[in-house]
Amino acid sequence: MKKHLRLDEYKALSFRLLLVYLFYFISRILFYFYNMDLLKVDSVMDFLSLCYYGLAFDTTAILYVNLLFIVCSILPFIKNTTVGYQKFLYYLYFSTNLLAYSTNFIDFIYYKYTFARTTIVALNVLEHETNKTTLFLSFLVNYWHVFILFILTCILWVFLYKRVIVKVSQPDKKLHYFGFSMLGFLVIAVLIIGGIRGGDFKKSTRPINILDASRHVKNIVHSDIVLNTPFAIIRTISSNSFIKPNYPDINEQVISSKVQPIKEYHNNPVTKPNVVVLIIESYGREYIGAFNKKAGIPNYKSHAPFLDSLSQHSMIYTNAYSNGRQSIHGMSSILAGIPAFKDAFTSSPYPKQKIESLVSTLESEGYNTSFFHGAANGSMGFLGFGNILGIDNYYGRTEFNDDSEFDGFWGIWDEPFLQYMKKTLDTKKSPFFATVFTVSSHEPYIIPEKYKNTFHEGELPIHKCVEYTDFALKRFFNEAKKSPWFSNTIFVLVADHGNQTLYDEFQKPINRFAVPILIYKPNSKYVGVDDDLAQQIDIYPTILDMIGYQKPFRSWGRSLLDKKSSAPFVMNSTGTIYQFSKGNYICTFDGKNALGFYEKNDKGLKNNLIKARNQEMNELELNCKAFIQDYMNRVVDKKLYVK
Repeated sequence: MKKHLRLDEYKALSFRLLLVYLFYFISRILFYFYNMDLLKVDSVMDFLSLCYYGLAFDTTAILYVNLLFIVCSILPFIKNTTVGYQKFLYYLYFSTNLLAYSTNFIDFIYYKYTFARTTIVALNVLEHETNKTTLFLSFLVNYWHVFILFILTCILWVFLYKRVIVKVSQPDKKLHYFGFSMLGFLVIAVLIIGGIRGGDFKKSTRPINILDASRHVKNIVHSDIVLNTPFAIIRTISSNSFIKPNYPDINEQVISSKVQPIKEYHNNPVTKPNVVVLIIESYGREYIGAFNKKAGIPNYKSHAPFLDSLSQHSMIYTNAYSNGRQSIHGMSSILAGIPAFKDAFTSSPYPKQKIESLVSTLESEGYNTSFFHGAANGSMGFLGFGNILGIDNYYGRTEFNDDSEFDGFWGIWDEPFLQYMKKTLDTKKSPFFATVFTVSSHEPYIIPEKYKNTFHEGELPIHKCVEYTDFALKRFFNEAKKSPWFSNTIFVLVADHGNQTLYDEFQKPINRFAVPILIYKPNSKYVGVDDDLAQQIDIYPTILDMIGYQKPFRSWGRSLLDKKSSAPFVMNSTGTIYQFSKGNYICTFDGKNALGFYEKNDKGLKNNLIKARNQEMNELELNCKAFIQDYMNRVVDKKLYVK
């Protein structure tokens, strides 16, 4: 075998790329190990089958990350085999691969909060944070075992890489060397193109994307095992999911009938009570006993005694869900009735437009509007989106102006910040609209030192934070009762999304979006329990219905108090798959076609009924398409308001 034909170099390149596959396989095993309670797989063979389908997604990520390394390895530089050049390849290989590989390890932990592989959107959200270093160091300290695993796998990777050494050699005949090199370059280039597109040379019309991971799974959540995080990030770097789909069977008449995007209510007299919306960070429905009386969970324990008590005097919605997976999704869903699907509306090219919302409609009725968030001003993108909505006053950590109450990570502790909010509202002239977004019930799950013996971790680290925030809310309401504005105020409490789950019931795919919705107005008729489907985008029309707002307005949600105009439903997305619940069924939809239909109580999405479709299922899919069509049309065409 003649060395000048470069076969040794190609063998070394193949070995080095195979190592990447090996370590992606290892990270997939570890990812499952850390999240097995959420990603339950029936058998080892089923897991290996998912790993097999994951090879296509690994290939795409690996080829993207290693493209420069591959090119530098195969170009005919003659000196490719020298010690210096091989050292250059070594550093290029590990600098690119380890950076990409580390994102898999982040998802060992982060997946528990987002229930999806991390995409570029999550990285975009971090742009608004001023405490990136603190958060990163906190992650390393709290999840040191993940960091240790990463270091150990890196050491093993380097060790194996060095087991194959390319011997120094010079070509005997340069013409043969260059000819063979060019042939090899062309063959490898074709393989790279095919690999990046998903390995289908014959039928592929586009590169594979995140949605394709769902083609080979029976349980939708298993698509996250098939995927890898570098792929998810790479595929969403320049993606724009806000594209008008133009379904052939959807027209304006279908949209008007199925979606009713323009609402108008005449159920109540015109009034102007104050409105206070409390958006509670990461406060899943699982934590509040009043919302789980019918859940049938053995040995259930509540961690929110005050909210349990307040629920007895409120209207509570025990079958409510978030419309997104992140905090910024919650803000747009609750205040503007704009849900988040694959990407956040606020991260799209379209947020800077006139938006009809609770802010604009209430301001048109003479309300002063405020937003309170104890984090650094601008955190989570709230300040920017608040400015787009037209909020009059923003109160953050800067306005609070006392960092002795700073938690060291996210913002001002909930108890003092809610007291600050109450005192600020005391200075407002009625009617006012105020929103607060709390911060304390959040990773890294710490509470003020003075309460360390009062609130205990329980079965999950977040439980002590949940109990602390419940206490902070109690203090807020007890003080607010003393203010003259309190008795004429509608309070709405809702979570932005869920968080750590203890019970199997809330680990089911649908219930990962389960949040509480509570409406409280002192000494009013709004008391009771409603088990109908509800969602965050329903809050906006519900408040306008309550105050007797008489004008038409844009809303994809419905008034939770109006049982005649439209039927209850819930629409959200895992980031790749739409989930539409209405009537007797749940529909999973990939943006083009229905993937499955499930009975409404099959929150685990176990029994797919798509092979036994009936008329109600067909109507459900049509309803889902109509919603997406109108949503995309209005966002892209900048028609998020009623003229």
